[in-house]
Parts: sequence; C-alpha cells; structure tokens
Amino acid sequence: MTDPANFRLRVTFCKQGRLCMLSHLEIARALERAVRRAGLPYAISQGFSPHMKIAFGAALPVGVGGTCELFDLQLTRYVAPQKALAALQAASVADLMPSAARYIEHTAPAASVAFPKSTYLARLSALPEGGVVVPETVTVVRKKKEKTLAVGEYLLGELELALAADGDAGDASVVAQLRFKLESKPTGSLRPDVLLANCTDGAGDPLRAATITRVAQEA
Repeated sequence: MTDPANFRLRVTFCKQGRLCMLSHLEIARALERAVRRAGLPYAISQGFSPHMKIAFGAALPVGVGGTCELFDLQLTRYVAPQKALAALQAASVADLMPSAARYIEHTAPAASVAFPKSTYLARLSALPEGGVVVPETVTVVRKKKEKTLAVGEYLLGELELALAADGDAGDASVVAQLRFKLESKPTGSLRPDVLLANCTDGAGDPLRAATITRVAQEA
C-alpha cells in the first residue's frame, strides 16, 4: 500500500470578513468540514479516536485576518493539485476561500513552525499625529500570570506608516496603513493586536486599528 504521507497537500487560504472573529479551533473545524464536502480522499489517524490527518499553520488571534493562511492535508492517493483546489473552493465559503494547493515533501517542517516570520498590515481609521511610538516592553497575561515581553525580540525592523489609497479595502474610513513584521520564538510570540494596543501616536493617544491582517509568512 502506498504511504499516504507521500501525498501531503499544503493549502493556502484566507481568513477574512466576519469569520475573523472565529477562534483557531472554530476555523479548524470549518476547514475540516470543507475537506469532507470536497470529497477528497483524506487520511485518517489510527487509535481509539480516529481523526482527519490535517495540520494547521500558526494560529491567528481572534479578530485578526489573514490572506496567506496554511493547512497541510494528508491524502491516501494522488489528486492533481488544481483538481483538489477546485474541489475545496467549491466546498468553501468566501471568507475562508482556498487560493493555492501544492504537494510538499513528507519530511518538510509543519506549517505551524516552518514560517516564524509574519508580516501584518493594520488599517487605521485615524492618522497618528507625530508618528507611531512603539513601547520597549509590553505586559501580557498567560496562564493567569503576568509576563513582560521585550518588543525588540519579536519586532523585525521598523513599523512602516503610509497613507491609505482612496477607498482602501472598500472602507472610506481607513486613512492610513501600518505594516510591520513579527517573529515567533521557540519560547513564545508577541501577538500583533497586543503590540498595536500598546502603541501610541506622538501625543500619547492609542492607535485606532480598523483591521489587522497577516499578509505574508516566511521562514
């Protein structure tokens, strides 16, 4: 019998619109249902609780969208990538629409750890007066304990502020865009929404982010 690990399909999809408010677990369940509706020959794990062999990329916080999200699906037989993509697109809702599919080596790193660097685009409803002030540290609560994170350990380069194009993303209230890159570490990560919540403009007022979207992932 052919090893199903040889048919490891990596799918790129978007998370946008109202579905940005779904949790990572809810997104995972929705994608699993789409795979079943698509009729793809997915592999199933062994043991007392068999489940679909599907692995998801790095999770996004609730409220943060993405144009380049990933999941890896193991199939039991070869299906042409374009045929698999078409089946998934027909079975998916617009706000979780797959955009690409390709086979990867069975030894390739999992999507959740293969791309630790993420680029985000925040659309702002107010232009920061005097630029953007980034704090040196932020305090987060994890497992009921406070932890202080050094922003410089996770933020790569500078935050790039630019005026938004007319009618940006179909929202006339968006007046500026803020692009920045964060890197996840083996010891943890800094969420993009947490970073922006702690940034201010030159007058000390908080930023007003209408949306935050992950637009790129890289190794």
